[in-house]
Amino acid sequence: MSLAAPLPTEVRTAALRWIADDPSPADRDELQRVLADAMAGRGEAVADLTDRMRAPLTFGTAGLRGPLRAGPAGMNLAVVRRAAAGIGRHLRATGAAGRTVIVGHDARHRSAEFARDAAGVLAAQGFTALLAPGPLPTPVTAFAVRHLGAAAGVQITASHNPPNDNGVKVYLADGAQLVGPADARIEAEIAAVPAAVSVDVGSPGAWPDDLVDAYVDRLGELARTAPAADRSSLRVALTPMHGVGGEVTVRGLRAAGITDVHVVAAQAVPDPDFPTVPFPNPEEPGATDRLLALAADVDAHLAIALDPDADRCALGIPGPDGWRMLTGDEAGALLGDHLLRTLDRTAHPDPLVATTIVSGEQLQAIAARHGARYDETLTGFKWIVRAGDGSGTGLVFGYEEALGLCVDPGVVRDKDGISAAVVAADLTALLRSTGATVTDRLAEIVDADGLFVTGPLSIRVTRLADISDAMRRIRATPPTELLGDDITESADLLPRTDAVRWRTTRARVVVRPSGTEPKLKAYLQVRGTDGQSADQVRADLDRLREEVRAVLGL
Repeated sequence: MSLAAPLPTEVRTAALRWIADDPSPADRDELQRVLADAMAGRGEAVADLTDRMRAPLTFGTAGLRGPLRAGPAGMNLAVVRRAAAGIGRHLRATGAAGRTVIVGHDARHRSAEFARDAAGVLAAQGFTALLAPGPLPTPVTAFAVRHLGAAAGVQITASHNPPNDNGVKVYLADGAQLVGPADARIEAEIAAVPAAVSVDVGSPGAWPDDLVDAYVDRLGELARTAPAADRSSLRVALTPMHGVGGEVTVRGLRAAGITDVHVVAAQAVPDPDFPTVPFPNPEEPGATDRLLALAADVDAHLAIALDPDADRCALGIPGPDGWRMLTGDEAGALLGDHLLRTLDRTAHPDPLVATTIVSGEQLQAIAARHGARYDETLTGFKWIVRAGDGSGTGLVFGYEEALGLCVDPGVVRDKDGISAAVVAADLTALLRSTGATVTDRLAEIVDADGLFVTGPLSIRVTRLADISDAMRRIRATPPTELLGDDITESADLLPRTDAVRWRTTRARVVVRPSGTEPKLKAYLQVRGTDGQSADQVRADLDRLREEVRAVLGL
C-alpha cells in the first residue's frame, strides 16, 4: 500500500457532492469507500478518486462509453440518468416533444438497469419511451428507429469493449448515429440537468411484440442471389462471442433458408464476463479459435463471429492450409463486390459505396470496375452512412476495416453484423452453386483490381498521456522512408480528425488514437507490384509493421 499527499480539497468536495446527488445506493457506497481510503492517505485511492472526479464522460465515436464505476468519469446510474435527461431536453428543443424514443440494451453488467432508468426518464419527459423486452442486438435498435418512425434511439452497450465497460449509444430520427452539432448540444443539455437524484423517472412502455419479427423478416429478404437448394445445404459455424446476437442471427439465417447452423456452445449464452476470450472482439488474437475449431469439426462452409452486441461481423473460410478469418478489408471487398455484381440497377441507378480513411483501398478499385461512386469518410459509421452528399444518397454498401459492415443501409443505417452474416452466407451458397469458393472469388477480385494487403498495429496503453505524447512526437518527426522507399506524402489530418497519414509509392500508413479504447492504432497497407507473390507482399506488410512500431516508440 503506497501513501500519497493529502487528498486535494476540491476532489474531496466534488466527491461528497456527487455522493449526495447519486440516486443509486450501491454507487454511493462504492464512492464512499474510495473516498474513505483516499482521506486515509492511501495513494491508490487518491489517484482513483481523482480520476473518477475529473471531467465527465463526453460523446465520442458513438456516444458515451467508459468503465463501470461511481463518479462523473464512469458509467453509473447517475451518469445514465443525466444523459437520458439531456437527450430528452435536446429532442424537445428540436421539436420532437411527445414522439417515440426507442431504448434497447445488451447483456452487459447493469445494461438492463441503465436502460430501464433511461427509458423512465424519457417517459417522465413526455416521450413515448419504448423499452426493449430484454437484451437484444444493437442493430435491432437501429432498425427499430426507422421502422417505427421514432424521434431517436438509445442503446445501452459497450459493444466489444472489456467486461467492465458500458455505454450509451444514440441514434437520431434518420436512424444514423449521433453526429455534431447534436453531440455538443446534448452535452450542453446534460451539463444543465440538475442533480441525478432529482430527475423524474416515469414508467416506459414496451416495444411492439412483432418488432424483432419484422427485423428477422427483413433479414430473410437479403438472401436473394443463391438458389434455395444451395442455401438449404449450406453449413455455417457461428459464435455470438458471449453476446446477444446468437438467437436473432440463427433466426435470420433460418428466414434466409439456411438452417444447418452450429453455434459454439461455450459462447452461445450471453455472459457479461466473456469468460472464454481475453477481449470480446473478433479482431483479437485467439478470440475466434473455438469458432474455427467448430467449423473444422462440422465441415462447415462458412464461419461467422459476431461481437457481443452483434454490430460487427467477422468471416472465416476454409482453405488449402485450413481455416482462417478474413480481415475486415477482405470482408469489405468481398461483400462490396458481391452487392455491386448483383445490384438491381433499376432501383439503384447511381450506386454509392463507402469506407473510411483508415480502411484499405481495394473497394475504390472495385467501385470503378462496377461503375459505382466511391467515397472515403472519417472513421465511424456515423460518417459512412452520410457519405457522398452528406446524407448517404444512393449508398448501397459501406464498411470499415474493424469488421463493420453495412449491407442494407436503407433499412439499418449503421454497421450490422447480423445482416452481413446473412449476405455472406447467401454469397457462399451462390458460389457453391457454381462449384466455386470464397477463396476463388477473392482471387478473382485480386486478378481484376490488384492486390492490396492490409493489417493493423494496435498498441494498448495504461496511460492515455502516452497516446497524446506519441501523436505529438510523430507529427514533429515523421519518418522519411518506409520499406526503403521515400515518403511521398506526410499529411497531418487535423483539424478534420486526429490522425496522420504517410504514403510511399506502394505503402500507406494512417495513425490515430482509438475512439473507444485506450489504444494507439496504425492502419497499414502495402500494394503488390508486378511480379510479387502474395507471400512477398505479406512479408512486406510484416516489415512495415515493425518499422511503424519503432517510429511510434511505444
